[in-house]
Order: sequence, then structure tokens, then C-alpha cells
Amino acid sequence: MDNYSIDFLLNIEEVNKIVSIFQNEKAEIRLVGGCVRNALLNKNYKDIDCAVNIHPNDTTKILQKNNIKFQDFAKKYGSVSAFINDKKIEITSLRKDIAQKGRHTDVLYTEDWKIDADRRDFTINALYLTSEGRLIDYFDGLRDLKENKIKFIGNIEKRIKEDFLRIYRYFRFLGIFEEPNIISNYEDILNQYLIESFHYLSNEIIRNEILKMLKNPFPLNSFSNFHNPEKKYYWLEKTTQHFLKQKYQLGIEKCLNKVEEFF
Repeated sequence: MDNYSIDFLLNIEEVNKIVSIFQNEKAEIRLVGGCVRNALLNKNYKDIDCAVNIHPNDTTKILQKNNIKFQDFAKKYGSVSAFINDKKIEITSLRKDIAQKGRHTDVLYTEDWKIDADRRDFTINALYLTSEGRLIDYFDGLRDLKENKIKFIGNIEKRIKEDFLRIYRYFRFLGIFEEPNIISNYEDILNQYLIESFHYLSNEIIRNEILKMLKNPFPLNSFSNFHNPEKKYYWLEKTTQHFLKQKYQLGIEKCLNKVEEFF
């Protein structure tokens, strides 16, 4: 794990500015998610995500006070997008997701960082980084990262039914490792809920997730087990059948055809 990359992340001009603004307002703010995960892996990151221990209404007030441009289209989920030097920084209030089903959730705001971490999908995505460079890790995500392991937080079946997109996200994140360490029985459980996921996920959402897989350092690992790369994952076969049945040409021609190039 690369401390230099962590230092680089914390010293990005726009990150420094947003952290200083919220700290001056006595709000605690931490980097979280993909930017922290990828910095630890010394890999590129595009998105900057932050978590704050204040209500989203207070977030927008702070941004307005400091003349920071923002969009609040996802405010009902606690997220506000700030823009500094054309760089987007997603700022999300600590929250607990309740009454989840499929892709829907109700939100209850909290000041408890552990509760916020508990709602996240995988241990490697629940790593928080303070402005002082201290890593906050509630679920041994750093260990899983070192072991090339994608591990659900909590009960895997419960977490899938809360948000069926997590099936595709699981396979996407396998592609960040050269040799992913597969947890036994995960694939069987994910396959069990795959067909049901089509009732909750739009073709566009699925296509976008697959396109993200294609951008991974090791994309083939998202489509087949690296021990047997010629054998496609069940999700890929069933998704292809689903797109064909739906006559979703954009997904077939602009997405799945690109996947086929790996085989």
C-alpha cells in the first residue's frame, strides 16, 4: 500500500480547499470510497467522494457561504456535488439507509461514522481518510484490499436484496485485482439473485456498470474466473440473453460486443 499516493490525494488543491472550508465551519469531513481505495492501490482515480457529519441542508449553506458552485439533484439521499476548478467533489451526509428494496431507500441522517460505514456495500469501499492522513477502517477493508478480496459488509443475501446493482458491482470490482481472491459460495449466492435483478435494474444501469468493468486494470476478471478465463461467468451469459430478449441494441452492440473481444 502506497503512502505517497495517500499524501498526494490529500494534497490535491481542490481536496485541500473543500476540507478547509468544512473544517472552518466546525464540520468533520473525510474522504471515502473509491478515491481512498485506489490511492491505497496506487491506481488512478477520477471521482472524489467525501462524507460529512452534518445535514445536507447545512452542506449547501456552507458551499453557498464560500461561493462554491454545487448541484443538489441527489440531496434527498444526502449527496451534494461541489465544483472547484471544474473538479467534481461528491459530499454526502452520514446516513443510515432504511426500508431498502431493489434500488430504493429511505434515508435517516446520523452523526455516527460507523452507521454510515455499515450501509456501504463492500469492506474495501468503507475506508475513510481524515485530513491528517489517518485511515478509519471499521470492517477490515484494508486487510481485504491487501488480500485481493471483495467482501460484502454484513449478510450477502440481505445486502443484495437491498440493492441488486451490488451483484454487478461485485463482479466489477474483481477487475481491479490481477489475481482476485474469490470468497467461497459468493458466486452461487449472486447467481441465485441475478434473474430477479432484471426486475429492478434498467438496461441502461446494467450497461453502464459493464462499461465500467471494461475500464478496469484487469477487465477479464469481471467476466470470467481468472483460473479459467475461457469460461464466462453466469451473469454475463444471462445478461446477454436478457439484452437480446429486450432487443436492447445499444447494450449488445456498444457494450457486450466489446466484452466478447476478451474471449
